[in-house]
Amino acid sequence: MVTDMKVTVLKGNNNVYSSNAYIVTGDWKRMEDVNTLIDVGSDPSVIDSIQEMATGIGKSKVEQVVFTHDHSDHTLIMPLIRQVFNPVVYAFSPFMDGVDHVLKNGQTLRIGDRNFEVIHIPGHSDDSISLYGEEDGVLFLGDAPIPVRFPGGTYEPGFVHALKILCRKNIRIIYPGHGEPINHDAYDQVKSSLGIVLQSNIGEDGF
Repeated sequence: MVTDMKVTVLKGNNNVYSSNAYIVTGDWKRMEDVNTLIDVGSDPSVIDSIQEMATGIGKSKVEQVVFTHDHSDHTLIMPLIRQVFNPVVYAFSPFMDGVDHVLKNGQTLRIGDRNFEVIHIPGHSDDSISLYGEEDGVLFLGDAPIPVRFPGGTYEPGFVHALKILCRKNIRIIYPGHGEPINHDAYDQVKSSLGIVLQSNIGEDGF
């Protein structure tokens, strides 16, 4: 699946449980654009898919990898990715093996030919992040539990804070860590999730 922003959802052989892996290139695949793999998954067959892609002449097909968090279904084939493409690796956790740069909340990162904001969104894991691109209204969500559909349970303050930040963004499409992209009422699903979370977390301030 490809969008106007040159986001490709990599499809493996579907015989291995894996996260989604997304490769982002610039619209014109210029030398200065940064070919980026967001999560790598656990299916080695996606490497063949990458090798078949047109990602620009005279540059690596994968120049950098950005992890949404350190769970094996998102990270398992990283040694193979490094062996084949030798990318620069980014993650929020300082404890992941093979990470070249530790990300910070609010940092801007160049992905393809767009700028993305790193948003720390704990809840699924302490090191979970999402990546928001203002120009296209794109959100790479990772495994953050959005949309929240039913009240009940409790949610940590960091997750609530991140949801409030996301509700101030013009989100038009969400690329989750699993499942299909959300391109219909994406912002409304985030806003609705915040309302349900605030309802569930008695004592939280409203948005």
